[in-house]
Amino acid sequence: MGHGRSLAAQCSGLLYAAAGTGQFFEDREHPKNNNWYLLTLGCRRGLTFLEQQPEVDPQRLGVHGYSMGGNLTMYVADSDDRAKAAVPSVGGQGWRWKAHEFIGGTARQEQIKGDAEVFRRTMSFESYAPLIRCPLLHRSATNDFHGWMDDVYRTNALIEDQPRRYSWAPHWNHQLTPEVAVTLPLWFDHYLKGGPSLPETPRSTLTLAPTPMLRVTPNSKSLPVARVEIFYSVDSDPRARFWRSPNVIREGDDFTSTFPLHTHELPLFSFANVVYSLPKPESLAAIPGYAKPVTEVCISSLLYSLSAPEIKQAHLPLTAKPTPLIDDFSHGLRDWYVLNAGNATHQQHWTRKVTDPLWRGTDGSTLQITLKMPQANHMSFVLQQNKWRSYCRRRRTFVCTKEIEGSEVGQTLTLALKDFTSPDGSPANWVEIDQLGLCAHFAAQGISANQAKLWKGAAPKFLRLAWNGRTS
Repeated sequence: MGHGRSLAAQCSGLLYAAAGTGQFFEDREHPKNNNWYLLTLGCRRGLTFLEQQPEVDPQRLGVHGYSMGGNLTMYVADSDDRAKAAVPSVGGQGWRWKAHEFIGGTARQEQIKGDAEVFRRTMSFESYAPLIRCPLLHRSATNDFHGWMDDVYRTNALIEDQPRRYSWAPHWNHQLTPEVAVTLPLWFDHYLKGGPSLPETPRSTLTLAPTPMLRVTPNSKSLPVARVEIFYSVDSDPRARFWRSPNVIREGDDFTSTFPLHTHELPLFSFANVVYSLPKPESLAAIPGYAKPVTEVCISSLLYSLSAPEIKQAHLPLTAKPTPLIDDFSHGLRDWYVLNAGNATHQQHWTRKVTDPLWRGTDGSTLQITLKMPQANHMSFVLQQNKWRSYCRRRRTFVCTKEIEGSEVGQTLTLALKDFTSPDGSPANWVEIDQLGLCAHFAAQGISANQAKLWKGAAPKFLRLAWNGRTS
């Protein structure tokens, strides 16, 4: 190609034996015999096209991609020295071939068709991350199915002597919040156009005695700190993990949170988001879903993890106890993510809080939802069981659709397991729930749910969510 390093051993994808077919570059199992090789060549030719345009400075080219494009961003950043800055999003982490040990079983991202060792040595991201020679920002969602959070950090830690940043949208899967999305143009503005730099990765320290605590020190010299959000979890699976939001205390320039634990038998994970105020609103109007100017930017800390044996060995006090109260919404939707926000007819509120042992339902309990809704409407209440834990039991979705009377005051609905139905008629249970959805409209294959009728009046305001009859 005339630019950068060899690409033949730096693609990702599945390996295919090609002997005798005449359809591939090589007549044996080889990294060139997969679509990622051609896709990466296509991206590099895109750089060639750009550098030949009179309005383009060939010394200021960047590369960005989303999802599948996040993978390609890593390939191009590694194999082409013309990339002067890179921003992979929701993709591009290593160890996709490796079986990960989770509580209840194992899971891997890719089933390798061929020699897994060849894949690891020649095509897996962690094998060539040390070859990346440009500043890299990784944007993603904490519960992303495609870019597993823990492996993003493991992979990017192998990049040597290059600026790196992380920005995470908490609770989301494969989507970004505005303060995370805006890091993309700001990163390129700095490295390609000489604009202001993003704040450094905040300094952070996790200590265990006498109680686990994360201390975070933002870089407040570059931009004013709007807030610091600290999260921790005891779930080993990054896709299903619920991120608890403890109170954050400010101590001078530091922000701290302590992490009450209820058991020594589970691991511990923690990170922080530092949200800064931007000097002026930034427009993301060219990106679908971001119509409003963005006024804040998020820079995340490093990720900390401790295994269950390490937790047990530390002899930490157990001060947290399961509670029937799931959410009183005094912190708004801090523990939720919202799909189709602003579209009352299709709006959906989702939380993983009910998969956490502190807020999980038990046999015989019912779910009570208190809400305020001025006019009568249909709503669907959705349970997703083992959505990401199919290594434990079968995935299932259960739906309960109700017509709710309009009321200017709060009204409480009580839902029992028998109120929820699934396509195969199997019974639901609270213990295996991964996600709970409160939906104006929900539809899925094989599920008869409420039709997308035009919503009447204001969207519901949720006041309380709790278990009735829950046992610890």
